[in-house]
Amino acid sequence: MRATKLLVDLNAIDFNIKSIKKILSSSTQIMPVIKATGYGTGDIELKDILDKNDISMVAVALSQEGVHLRKNNFSMPIVILNQPLNEDIPDIVDYKLSPGVAVFEFVEELDKYSKQENVVTNIHVEVDTGMGRVGLKPNEVLDFVKKVQTLKNINIEGIYTHFSSSDSSKSYTDEQISKFDEVLKTLENNNINIKYKHACNTAGIVNFKNAHYNLVRPGIAIYGYYPDESLKNKIELKPSAKLVSKVSFIKTVDEGTYISYNRTYKTEANAKIATIPIGYADGIRRSLSNKGKVLIKGKIVPIVGNVCMDSFMVDVTNIPDVKVGDEVVLFDNENIKLEDIAEISDTINYEILSQISTRVPREYVKTL
Repeated sequence: MRATKLLVDLNAIDFNIKSIKKILSSSTQIMPVIKATGYGTGDIELKDILDKNDISMVAVALSQEGVHLRKNNFSMPIVILNQPLNEDIPDIVDYKLSPGVAVFEFVEELDKYSKQENVVTNIHVEVDTGMGRVGLKPNEVLDFVKKVQTLKNINIEGIYTHFSSSDSSKSYTDEQISKFDEVLKTLENNNINIKYKHACNTAGIVNFKNAHYNLVRPGIAIYGYYPDESLKNKIELKPSAKLVSKVSFIKTVDEGTYISYNRTYKTEANAKIATIPIGYADGIRRSLSNKGKVLIKGKIVPIVGNVCMDSFMVDVTNIPDVKVGDEVVLFDNENIKLEDIAEISDTINYEILSQISTRVPREYVKTL
């Protein structure tokens, strides 16, 4: 086992699911989004926690992610939130996945393959109410649904939209909800009843309880992180991940010594420099060069020089008893938070967590 590892607290994930449930009515189900290998924390390892909390559906982004779950004993419905390509159809049908769709020609091909295999495939229809990414325009939905209903081997199980700014704009999200409600009303007026209706991501769940419908899609909250600091007073979450490594090398250098590629850092005095064996191939952003910090023996020390593919250096001059093998904490949600790293890197906590590469082993614990 590599000394560098991502520690994932399953108890924290269990706590977060229960916190989300407290916000919901009994008629609304949770469909956790476990795409991108559970935002980098793991996916198949979550199954026992999901079962314990009576989670009966999950969502992913790609058909390949759904196949991976099926091959690892996920028997529950799996919804693919992104419009798949035609080449994904055999896997979708063979592994009983439920794709989100907005292209009729795709659904026609899905119907043909489903008929060939003598099965009915469930789909979820995506409506673009303001995300500007994928989905039908609201005025296209009724005709689309009526056409799909003529296909014998397709069942419309759900209809959904995706909020653009539920963590930052009430007015824009209210507009999206209004458009989606109008679509649902139009369908009902045409005697079309679709089982699942869903719109809310993490911020939507917390900020727009009027849009819970009967299914919600928490993502980052499952893993204990907030899409925006404003949500911290509205729901209690426990961060689930801690990234650690160990000091692999220490050297004392003279004043004026350059550290790492391209000589972006030069020591201003004699210094003790430690090498940490994790780099940008592991998901440590190169933008942390000369800006990031880590925790060693209870002290915060700076990253010096450019982050390398497999390692980076820190100045440990102020830790006289540091030695090879000492633990290095890259983020622990207390001393160095995921959000701190995201701010330095000019990005969001989602990106930092989900980009911890598969070179870094995941270790599952019950408390951190």
